[in-house]
Amino acid sequence: MTTVFTNANLFDGVTDEINENSWFLVDDLGKITEVGTGEAPSADESIDLDHQYVMPGLINAHTHVSLDPYSHDGDGFADIVTVTVRSVQHLQELLESGVTYIRGCGSSYGVDRTLADLQRTGKLPQIPKIMPSGEPMTMSGGHGVLFHGGNVTDSADEMRKKVRQNFAEGAQCTKVMATGGVMSINDNMVQPQLKVPELAVAVEETHSRGSIVAAHAEANPGIMNALDAHVDSIEHGDYVTDEQIQIMVEQGTFLTPTMLVVQSMVDHSDELPAWEADKNLEVMEAGFRNFKKAYEAGVKLTLGTDAGCPFTYFDETPREFELMVEKLGMTNFDALSTSHHSGELMKLTEYGELNAGKYADFLVLKENPLADVKAVQQKDKQVYQGGIRKF
Repeated sequence: MTTVFTNANLFDGVTDEINENSWFLVDDLGKITEVGTGEAPSADESIDLDHQYVMPGLINAHTHVSLDPYSHDGDGFADIVTVTVRSVQHLQELLESGVTYIRGCGSSYGVDRTLADLQRTGKLPQIPKIMPSGEPMTMSGGHGVLFHGGNVTDSADEMRKKVRQNFAEGAQCTKVMATGGVMSINDNMVQPQLKVPELAVAVEETHSRGSIVAAHAEANPGIMNALDAHVDSIEHGDYVTDEQIQIMVEQGTFLTPTMLVVQSMVDHSDELPAWEADKNLEVMEAGFRNFKKAYEAGVKLTLGTDAGCPFTYFDETPREFELMVEKLGMTNFDALSTSHHSGELMKLTEYGELNAGKYADFLVLKENPLADVKAVQQKDKQVYQGGIRKF
């Protein structure tokens, strides 16, 4: 059955303009076959969008659906039933907020792998599509132990085996821990963890499957180690240097700044342990300054929130756009484009824009997001996947 959507003020996700009086035709596979303005073609069903604003569904490239945002450490060691139930709830919250595709960046017990399969086979229809990473690759005692211990690896050979096993069990990408982090009490951001030989093997094995590697890398020398290993994205990257920014431009490395988690933890600092609040404040002061440099130098920033970390909720992805505009000086279009960049990073060639040949994953808003990025924060927005309304 074909469906034509009419009377849309259309932002296609790739051009800095609103096309008024637009229509788009969706086939029975959920893909857009035609887009135009003026008189719409006939179809089996016609849906009038009443001159509201339409934009692509959001692609959040950094999520932890298994974690509890009400806990200062994410409660990644909860039993598997608890972790699974709250993961499904969190996924539903993501979809309702406008996120139609996510990349998992570490999940306890690797539950995102199973949930992704259930979504693909239609058993969980009310959640985003998922690119799962399973448990993150971490050294013994490293930052990844927050995820039920993580995939512990202490040599290049162990890394090769762990990555292969992870893909065999349903992972579609790899997450590696190159530094310590804010949430783990026994390490810090300047502590390098997985080293270049281990990281390089993860990249080799993952790239051989046509997929991508995300590196948790907050400071140096871990950021440099990750770049030397040619990972696809630096996650957080708060202490990235001017030299490393240029390397990222040259190598085409993406940066996921996850500003929401830092801001949320600052806003709730009185509810955190002092050691965690202090580390997070340091990160914010350095990170926001360096992210602005990276943006101005031409590094491609992606949309990712670190949802699941303390006070970083699953219905708040659109707030990342607001922070990008306010803190980094990004234009509204450039901030919104980070969602498309997430799709580029994740090699989702059929998602992230509303043009012929792409899946009809889109949001319907009352206000113009190119005029005000906070328009995407609308609570009662319409959310479609494959041309089917979910909320």
